[in-house]
Amino acid sequence: MTINDFKNRGPGSYGFKGNFDKGSMKKAGKKAIWLIVIIAIVFILSGSFYTIREEEQAVVCTFGMPKAVTQSGLHFKIPLIQTVEKVNTTIQGFAIGYTSDSESNYNGAEGADNGMMITADYNFIHVDFYAEYRVTDPVKALYASEDPRLILANIAQNCIRTTIGSYGVDAVLTTGKNEIQSNIKNMILEKLEDIDIGVQLVNITIQDAEPPTDEVKTAFKAVETAKQGKETALNNANKYRNEQIPSAEADADKIVQDAEADKQARINEAQGQVARFNSMYEEYIKYPSVTKQRMFYETMEEVLPDMKIIIQGSDGNTVQQIMPLDSFN
Repeated sequence: MTINDFKNRGPGSYGFKGNFDKGSMKKAGKKAIWLIVIIAIVFILSGSFYTIREEEQAVVCTFGMPKAVTQSGLHFKIPLIQTVEKVNTTIQGFAIGYTSDSESNYNGAEGADNGMMITADYNFIHVDFYAEYRVTDPVKALYASEDPRLILANIAQNCIRTTIGSYGVDAVLTTGKNEIQSNIKNMILEKLEDIDIGVQLVNITIQDAEPPTDEVKTAFKAVETAKQGKETALNNANKYRNEQIPSAEADADKIVQDAEADKQARINEAQGQVARFNSMYEEYIKYPSVTKQRMFYETMEEVLPDMKIIIQGSDGNTVQQIMPLDSFN
């Protein structure tokens, strides 16, 4: 068979169906187009829904205009027009002066010497801090600065060095830690309020503070031990004082009560003597001589209760007289 014979034959001469024509081609093309359109619609709609968890907030941009979405759950965005960025609003943290295992070191500069600082009395000291923060405004956190966390770390470094430089090394190592932390936190909050980058400091704490050398470290530990001993002695003294004060107050009350009782007894005795004197004086006014003589006898009876009265007569005879006398009163 020659090529010309093959050309002269029609499609049906080799087993092709008669419906294989241009109409069938158009129908197949339309089906493919509709299939592509449906797939595209499904793909677009699948990317139009997003979910916000409890610890997140989202920022939806419509033609470049951001808007915060704070409610958790399933949300819808307009395809190809709106974009969504999610922001973590839980409390997060980073180390200052050292590198933690789970966090990158946000010291504002590279190297381990970022924790080395100088105090007001020109002593070097190594201080480690840990800062905790959270996002309060997701829109500002995303668009007010390129890296708000890095800005916060640099602000914290500045405030830490300024504050540590105003305290002596003894305060940094021992007694002034709480005050230093409070001053640093207030300073950072003021600076964050001025720049307003959408993040807020929750807390900043001193993790560790120690001198740069072992000799100085040993000396400061000895000082701290002595101060702790001083505090212990003071606490024991205060405890002893608190125990002794109630006992002393009770003894003082007893002394006062005894004095009051003795005072009242003396007053009563004096009043009785006054009454006795007044009654005797009334009798004395009536019979002065008799009263004097009777008072003399009674006094002698009290002074010499066993006295015997012996009267010797002029004739030499003696007479022994024992005569009890009634009391004047």
